[in-house]
Amino acid sequence: MQRITIDPITRLEGHGKIEIFLNEEGDVANTYFQIPELRGFERFCVGRPVEEMPLLTNRICGVCPEAHHMAAAKAADAVYHVDPPPTAKKLRELLYSAFYVTDHTTHFYALGGPDFVMGPDAPVAERNILGVIHKVGLEIGGKVIQCRKYGHTVVEMIGGRKVHPCTSIPGGLTKGITEEQRLEIEKMGRWAIEFAQFSLKVFGDIVLGNKAYVDLILGDIYTHRTYSMGLVDADNRVNFYDGKVSVVDPEGKRMGTYAPNEYTDWIAEHVEPWTYLKFPYLKKIGWKGFVDGKDSGVYMATPLSRLNASDGMATPLAQAEYEKFYSTLGGKPVHQRLATHWARLIELLYAAERWVELATDPEITSPNFHTVPTEKPTEGVGIVEAPRGTLTHHYTTDERGVLTKVNLIVGTTNNYAPISMSIKKAAESFIRKGVVVSEGALNRVEMAFRAYDPCFGCATHSLPGQMPLQITIRDAEGKEVEVLRQYC
Repeated sequence: MQRITIDPITRLEGHGKIEIFLNEEGDVANTYFQIPELRGFERFCVGRPVEEMPLLTNRICGVCPEAHHMAAAKAADAVYHVDPPPTAKKLRELLYSAFYVTDHTTHFYALGGPDFVMGPDAPVAERNILGVIHKVGLEIGGKVIQCRKYGHTVVEMIGGRKVHPCTSIPGGLTKGITEEQRLEIEKMGRWAIEFAQFSLKVFGDIVLGNKAYVDLILGDIYTHRTYSMGLVDADNRVNFYDGKVSVVDPEGKRMGTYAPNEYTDWIAEHVEPWTYLKFPYLKKIGWKGFVDGKDSGVYMATPLSRLNASDGMATPLAQAEYEKFYSTLGGKPVHQRLATHWARLIELLYAAERWVELATDPEITSPNFHTVPTEKPTEGVGIVEAPRGTLTHHYTTDERGVLTKVNLIVGTTNNYAPISMSIKKAAESFIRKGVVVSEGALNRVEMAFRAYDPCFGCATHSLPGQMPLQITIRDAEGKEVEVLRQYC
């Protein structure tokens, strides 16, 4: 049996590899998307005071520490049974909206975008952010850098640091913002709205204006009909910071919504021996393996799923793009995974609009940004929408607030099963008997996971796991005598 290994996979956060096994005829027999590292945050956080979690868990990763900071803070609020004042919630969401703008910008221009801007068959040396800038112009590259700078400036103003924010505590925040800071934040947010609209135009011109790309998006290769989930507000519109999790079936019918403390009624986790990452699934449906359809518990939690699971966007410009998205692609729900890149840009616009809404809220500069906890700590769950999917933090403490149990279901973990399915389907489509396996074909296989914008810095925490290991034994002259392998 022939084996093709893509290691490391590229343009993602964290580490992973793809193993493709071919049968004797040269067709794909099976694929494995392996995450070979163990982080173990769920274990070594036990024994720590719960108020440290917004600081500890945001060190899991430097890509989306704001997501862990917010989920941890909300879980700590719940542990202490304290409701932060409105200003604290709005400041947290303002920080989070600015973070979303920077994160989605990074993925579109640096990670996912090169496959479309440069083309999936472009030379490796050109299929990156530098190639994109060279093709579309230095001015656009400057805008991308400026957007990230503005977003991190807001994170620093509210969160205390540009990376790994530190101001969210049980009951709210350690500090607020001044009127001078508010004006600066508003100005940067209005620029971000223009940048988001510009990015949607770039997508429209380069991707939607190219029939080959549209055919690739709408084709069956990158399509899977699974359940979709995402956080929604009281009006069932997309929200990143607060609300309930909405779940819709492959036909678009709402299966229900659940509050953070109800997640164990909805989500269970399956484990395979060949990876450190778990496979969450819908408990009400059950684990049926790596298959899609209404009878399978596999679901996705992505920008595309958030749009599928909602009734619209909560800001006017993003709502107009939401309507255009579904009218162009044939209505709800959309299951073509490459359409996630478009959905991500709609969320970019929503985040920028929400940034300005919150920056112009009269309460945003109020000094009332913290409520002192007074109740005995017990147990709590916090949920936010990380850019890569629904992020759940579940903490249990003793009477002193010291953690006795921690469970994290991070954005990428939700999508591990559908990512694995997408990779296999792409491999089966591009690697066949009698076809020379080109670098471009392997890149198309990688495109299957890039649509999900996975981050494996924080997602790897299945314990126990079985570490892939290879030992090569050589004699005194360096000649290979024997190779011992385990799980690889």
